[in-house]
Amino acid sequence: MKNYVTPVETIKVLQGISFEIERGESVAICGQSGCGKSTLLNILGGLDRLDSGKVTVAGYDISSMSETALSDYRKNCVGFIFQFHYLLKDFTALENVMLPAYMTGIKKATALSNARSLLDELKILDRADHLPAELSGGERQRVAVARAMINNPEIILADEPTGNLDSGNTGVVADMLYGVAAKLGKTLLVVTHDLRVAARASRRFTLAGGCLSIDGVSQISHLVS
Repeated sequence: MKNYVTPVETIKVLQGISFEIERGESVAICGQSGCGKSTLLNILGGLDRLDSGKVTVAGYDISSMSETALSDYRKNCVGFIFQFHYLLKDFTALENVMLPAYMTGIKKATALSNARSLLDELKILDRADHLPAELSGGERQRVAVARAMINNPEIILADEPTGNLDSGNTGVVADMLYGVAAKLGKTLLVVTHDLRVAARASRRFTLAGGCLSIDGVSQISHLVS
């Protein structure tokens, strides 16, 4: 359960949600703006906490973790992709991808090699030495996908990953996101307004009124990955 309390009301965002995602599965969550999709993703990523309940991801009970443990969980188990890429503007595409690995203690040469491999997988290696301002919107988002995967996370959490792209780039980025996640065996959870992007997932949930459903049936189970 997750509520937000204001001076005038208590907003019930997530109420009794419980579901399972199999390891390596892709799932899309749809719903109207403000229904709690991003809040749910932030909870799964250890960026926010439930008011009550339990969240288990990749064997970790993240609902009971300390802030230090949550930081390690985010660093080692989760890859984040956002609507706005948040690439560092003074670093090249290659440097943006390799930095998260380098910061965990991986040798620079290894981090660079792994980053090059991911950029190659996402068909953007030829732009590796370009700054974000020199890349198109679709190219920047592909770099963000590579960055999310550089630390070999258990789960990829993508919050409107194509929301800032035109129709053509939406298809390209969605194809590559789902394709690379499947090839690398990553669990993928995508929040999106775009039904075309959601249709690429193996399952699609709808969040409305604080409750989650699939094919019109409420989900009652535990979240695992």
